[in-house]
Order: sequence, then C-alpha cells, then structure tokens
Amino acid sequence: MATTDDSFNGMTEHCDHCDLETLHEVSVQIRTESMKEENSQFSREPYRVSECQQCGHRTSQRMNNA
Repeated sequence: MATTDDSFNGMTEHCDHCDLETLHEVSVQIRTESMKEENSQFSREPYRVSECQQCGHRTSQRMNNA
C-alpha cells in the first residue's frame, strides 16, 4: 500500500526487491494489448507503473480487470 511522507514526490511503498519501504515514482500508462492492428484502438487499458527510486525495480499492474 502506498503512503505519503514529507519527502520530495512523497510516495513510499514496499519494494519486493529491496524488501524495504522506499520512495517510488508512480505513474499511469495506457497500453495497447491487442497485436491485431485493426482492433488495437479498442484494446487500450490503464496500467499503474511503480518504480523504486532506490534500486530501479519496476512493477506494473492492470487497473481495469473488467
């Protein structure tokens, strides 16, 4: 779970790679999931991307699992 603190950019979360609570840069990316060109416009999904600022480990999670 992400928390905020008084640090610059303020998001800390548990990093599985460091096994610590570290500062993370968190963003949302829209990714195209279909490889078929004619359907790609209908297959875009939001992903939450989190990158540990200490070790650089990156994780992503699909946000719309409908």
